[in-house]
Amino acid sequence: MARNKSSKAHQDKARAAATKPATFGEDIDLDSYVGSADEQPYQTDPSKLPPAAKERMLEAGVILDDPRQRAGTFIQMDNAPVHSSVKQEGVEVMAISQALDRYDWLWDYWWQAVAVDTDKYTANVELNQYNGYFIRALPGYKTIYPVQACLYLAKARLAQNVHNIIIAEENSELHIITGCTTASEDEAGLHLGVSEFYIKRGAKVTFTMIHNWNPEVAVRPRSAAIVEENALFLSNYVLTKPVRSLQMYPTARCVGENAVVRFNSVLVAAPGSSLDVGSRVILNAKGAKTEIVARAITTGGSIVARGYVEGNAPDVRGHLECRGLILTGGGIIHAIPELKGTLAGIDLSHEAAVGKIAEEEVEYLMARGLTQNEATATIVRGFLRVDIEGLPPLLSAELQRAIQASEKDLM
Repeated sequence: MARNKSSKAHQDKARAAATKPATFGEDIDLDSYVGSADEQPYQTDPSKLPPAAKERMLEAGVILDDPRQRAGTFIQMDNAPVHSSVKQEGVEVMAISQALDRYDWLWDYWWQAVAVDTDKYTANVELNQYNGYFIRALPGYKTIYPVQACLYLAKARLAQNVHNIIIAEENSELHIITGCTTASEDEAGLHLGVSEFYIKRGAKVTFTMIHNWNPEVAVRPRSAAIVEENALFLSNYVLTKPVRSLQMYPTARCVGENAVVRFNSVLVAAPGSSLDVGSRVILNAKGAKTEIVARAITTGGSIVARGYVEGNAPDVRGHLECRGLILTGGGIIHAIPELKGTLAGIDLSHEAAVGKIAEEEVEYLMARGLTQNEATATIVRGFLRVDIEGLPPLLSAELQRAIQASEKDLM
């Protein structure tokens, strides 16, 4: 990857943080994973990728055989980009290494939203070979269809390092689907993903991430967004398949007046899965607003559902909502909502509930002809359904499809 002198300070900070564990979640031993993999061949036509890989990607919302309903496509296998393409004017999609070679100004965004010394995982991304994607909407351009990106783990026991930058220029609009998955259904692996979002004045970004890992994979995303005046950041996260360990706590900073941020999460923890997932929003500009909504179900795994809203400017509003269902014994859900206000005139609130499916609801549906399993599935389906304001119809349909696909596993 291209380097310049401005990255030396980042590398020095990364070296100092190379052994710094994360504040939350299991501390992963990075030395137990390999750092390199065989170079994957580039594919100008992504439909020519192996059928098994395409099937796994499709389960994560990435369409390769008929990508006409996509504004662009990026695919990375292990640590190598294997495809990037654009189908709409005003949108750029390419490997981050290519973008850094093309645009000197991109270094000015490098590690500005996420701190390079956050922990040893961000340090590892900086210090070791990595790639990732660059997605940008030019000023005033709006995507008709979503851009899709897939981060695919092919080699067993690999530490996949990814650094992504997403920029929505002034008054632009970007819709993105990111699908993350692995070739193996039982081999260990590690995904380290840094994503930095820059949403300029009047711009809008909807970002939907669907994770389809396996029970032996550990995942450590590190994401942050900077949201300017009258801009919107809508982030949706879906994890309904087993994963060994997931810890993420994306942060959005509203730095412009009337900026809006919404985080929506749908989490399912199977036996053996440990999820520590949260969202944090800092409201630093007058009239900024946020809503954080989480739906969590455990069938035997553990979930820590965090939420944090901080109000530091006049007339800001924020709301946290977390609801959890424990379907079987042995499952754990720990909801941790946090609010912090630093001046008068702000409006912050939260609600959280953890429980079980009410027997009277099951009995009511069974009295109308459903079996017990059908009644339970109906209730679970309704519980997981999150109505997301502002989500384009195509993305909404794909989000619900991903949730429905997990129903069989849940029951």
